[in-house]
Amino acid sequence: MEGRKKHFLLVHGACHGAWCWYKVASLLKSAGNNVTALDLAACGVHPKRITELESFAEYSEPLLQALQSVPENERVILVGHSFGGLSLALAMERFPEKISVAVFASAALPRVGFPLSIVLEEFYKIIGPDHDMDNTYSSRENSSDPREILHMGTEYLSKRLYQLCTQEDITLSKMLVRPVNIFLWDEAMTKQTNLTEEKYGSVRREYIVCGADNSWSAEFQRSMVEKSLGTEMREIDDADHMLMLSKPKELVHHLMDIATKYA
Repeated sequence: MEGRKKHFLLVHGACHGAWCWYKVASLLKSAGNNVTALDLAACGVHPKRITELESFAEYSEPLLQALQSVPENERVILVGHSFGGLSLALAMERFPEKISVAVFASAALPRVGFPLSIVLEEFYKIIGPDHDMDNTYSSRENSSDPREILHMGTEYLSKRLYQLCTQEDITLSKMLVRPVNIFLWDEAMTKQTNLTEEKYGSVRREYIVCGADNSWSAEFQRSMVEKSLGTEMREIDDADHMLMLSKPKELVHHLMDIATKYA
């Protein structure tokens, strides 16, 4: 990590917030890097409620604003986790010139020429009826979709996402997670031409597979990479879905190696 400081922009997954990056952010900062961990709209300590959001773009607005404010002579290392990968894709399409590399950490990885929602649609086809465990769903007023908003259950958190994390981190998650809208009704999710080769496809991409992920399997993660031509892949064999908490040092090692590779 010699030379100029690297700027890491960290994007959380569904129902989480900037708080879940506290270990990784600390390690990156201690190595002399600039780090921005942000809350997407209605997540973490963001003041909006999920029922107030009208679109996926509004949900992703804090990320879009952060990239817009990046100086012209600077580019960031964009890191997204889980559902946050879709916000990364939206940002990559809008601000490709602001990003040196996009890192998808067990994240949804869409592909050029397909809607953002293709990843979720493919995932929903392969999961069994017991996958959701104690998750529950609700909807906004005037919505016809009773499963529009996801509320993660405590058993789901413990056994699907955090099974290799400390009890302290599991307790923290149960205190801080908030519901999320999946936005499958939104044109930003469903329009086939939203991701172009000229913009989204021009950003260099790396994928970090979590080998012990109980949310979506390592096999599903690898299949996303295989379908996204040009994406480089690396793996942390013994990481659960919340790799930033269960394997923060290993994740930071990969992030710093990627930052050096694309400097």
